Amino acid sequence: MKLGIGIGWRPEIAAEVEALTGIDWVEAVAENLCADHLPGSLVRLRERGVTVVPHGVSLGLGGADRPDAGRLASLAARAELLGTPLVTEHIAFVRAGGPLTATPRLEAGHLLPVPRTWDALEVLCENVRIAQDSLPVPLALENIAALISWPDEELTEGQFLAELVERTGVRLLIDVANLHTNHVNRGEDPAKALDELPVEAIAYVHVAGGVEKDGVWHDTHAHPVTAPVLDVLAELRSRVDPPGVLLERDDAFPPGAELAAELETIRGTLRATAELKMVRGTLRATAELKTVRGTLRAAAPDSGAGNSRGAGPLAGKPAAPGARDRTAVAQAALLSSLVAGTPAPEGFDHRRLRVQSRALAAKRADVVAKVAPELPRILGDGYRAAFLDYARARPMSGGYRRDALDFAERILISGGLADPVAQRRLTHWWEDRSGPRPPRRTARLVRAARAVLVGK
Repeated sequence: MKLGIGIGWRPEIAAEVEALTGIDWVEAVAENLCADHLPGSLVRLRERGVTVVPHGVSLGLGGADRPDAGRLASLAARAELLGTPLVTEHIAFVRAGGPLTATPRLEAGHLLPVPRTWDALEVLCENVRIAQDSLPVPLALENIAALISWPDEELTEGQFLAELVERTGVRLLIDVANLHTNHVNRGEDPAKALDELPVEAIAYVHVAGGVEKDGVWHDTHAHPVTAPVLDVLAELRSRVDPPGVLLERDDAFPPGAELAAELETIRGTLRATAELKMVRGTLRATAELKTVRGTLRAAAPDSGAGNSRGAGPLAGKPAAPGARDRTAVAQAALLSSLVAGTPAPEGFDHRRLRVQSRALAAKRADVVAKVAPELPRILGDGYRAAFLDYARARPMSGGYRRDALDFAERILISGGLADPVAQRRLTHWWEDRSGPRPPRRTARLVRAARAVLVGK
């Protein structure tokens, strides 16, 4: 299915997205949508014929646990509500621990890389099949960006993705910004990854911005798309015409004119590469055909190699017993070191783990500030330092809303705030949200009036 050129829909830029011309489709974070009704902006876009694709971030299909039935049902409900042609998620794990390891459940609050091993591949494939059986439309999975590398990996990224597609038939969402990120952070060649992965399985492509600090590329989605990322997009377009290409932006949103300019740059990159490919293709067609024929003749005699990807040396690798248990132990050890301060697992780059650990804590602080904007208003300039101190002592075990409540509770239990007005506001905020049901409207109005009378 041809999607065309799209942009990530976010509530903060809903008006700007609606005003953009030449947009064929949008992608919305599935967890940010209600299961029974859509924001007015998405309703209007759909009425104009704009396709909306839900993009999940919390399934954790690369995790050791089987996918949560409730999360799958929620994603399926959003797919039905949107009438979408497909849904997307990530090749990542987002939580670890629990019954498989007899350790506390930990949440990363972020997409973490799956080890490219046969064990992890077997677990991922089974989880993907479970998800496919639960969803009403096809599933596509995204490669992620990573600050850290697993030791003793057995497959390259391209090989890992090719095996995943071969075993499950899942489609791919290729993020060219993530390929660039992994080039800077992990020394992986984007061109090699594109050569190895099954480009015919690509459902669509992500393009996003980032920034490099101290030799580490941070996939921020809060900066303009850079030339190296566009170069990777051109590399991909030289191999295949992707059904869809989408610009992602998740923070530091620019004016609509800047978004439109970035989209036009993406269009220009695709056009220029397509034109160059046509010229080169005409000049090299005969020579390439001779080379291909020679390669096929050389491989034919009793080599054991077939024409399908599944007949190669990577296909048919048997799953070792206990793959899920071993994956659970490895992921729990890594996540515990990142969010709970336990010793780093053997073989990891300790410096990179520290960078990742700080990044996870900072993201927690940023997301909690968005989920519960009252907290930074109540705590003022002390919010961030207080939250990072809390994060060092308290790993996240639930979602961000639970994290916000636990953070406020810790402040109140540990002695509260010196400012009595701030103390009262924080207490009321916590009471309103931690009870079995929210307070009645009358109680909220009385409390607000009281706050005004005492000077807030």
